[in-house]
Order: sequence, then C-alpha cells, then structure tokens
Amino acid sequence: MPFDNLNNVHYTATEKTAAADAITALETALSEKFRNLTAEERKRYGSINEQNKLIVNKALDYRINQPALSSADVDWVEFQNDFDSRSFIQATIAKLQNIIDGLNNNKILHDFDNYQAALTDYGFSQYKASTKAAGFETKVADMAQFFNRTGATTTPSTETPTAGEPTS
Repeated sequence: MPFDNLNNVHYTATEKTAAADAITALETALSEKFRNLTAEERKRYGSINEQNKLIVNKALDYRINQPALSSADVDWVEFQNDFDSRSFIQATIAKLQNIIDGLNNNKILHDFDNYQAALTDYGFSQYKASTKAAGFETKVADMAQFFNRTGATTTPSTETPTAGEPTS
C-alpha cells in the first residue's frame, strides 16, 4: 500500500456500546444539577481567576483552623458544599478533558488514514478512467470537484484537509 495506517486499532461494537452507555449514565447522573447560563450571565459571573481561588482557599483554611476568626454572616455549610462541588467538577472536567484529548488524537489519525486511502482510490480511478473502464470517468469527474484546480500541479494535495474540523 502506498501509505501507512497510522492508527489500525479500532473500536469493537462492544466497546462502542460500553462507551455510549457510560456517557449516558454520566449524563443521567449529572444533568439534574446542570444550569444553563446566558452569555450575559456567563460574563457577569465569570470564572474566578487563580488569585481569587487563593482567597477562597485561604478563607477555608482559616475556617478550618481558626473558626473563631470566621464571619458569622457566611453560611459555612454552604461554603463547604460549594467548595466540595467545585473540586469534584474540576476533577471530573480534567478526566473528561483527557478522554477528549485521546479521542481527538485517535480521530486525527483515522482521518489521515481515510484521506490517504481516498487519495489512493482517486489516483486508481484516474488511471482506470484513462483506460476507458466503465464508470471511472464519472467517478473521477464527481471526485475532481474536491481538488484545487488553480495550482500548477494537477495532482491532489497530500495534506489532510482541516476546513470545518474542530481544533479542540
């Protein structure tokens, strides 16, 4: 073959089903607590930066180690619940991000393999069309629309197209 399969490890039907079931279970377990924020609310409430996280951590540290110095105006049970929930969410996001990164990397390799195989098939079809084999002229004409015709070369690029693909 004129190309190397960069990723020839494929998911079985059982693995696909298990992953889909796990995602559904995760959605079911967490979705009741999800809140939709408008763009304005997201901007208004924002995300506390690292400096402000240090303030939160220091307030909690004082609450735990010197509770007499804590304000009676703060609902400390709610403060702790918010802190615990935030910690859980952050850890969950990190784990999910690792999964997303791994899936994106695998997808890139499978996309590249598919694209290289499609280029090989197109080249074969061009050859067969030149021999007047039935059906290949139509196939080549149909696929030719996807290749740049303005360049000096008539062979398709070997770069993987990225238009419309998410980058992260």
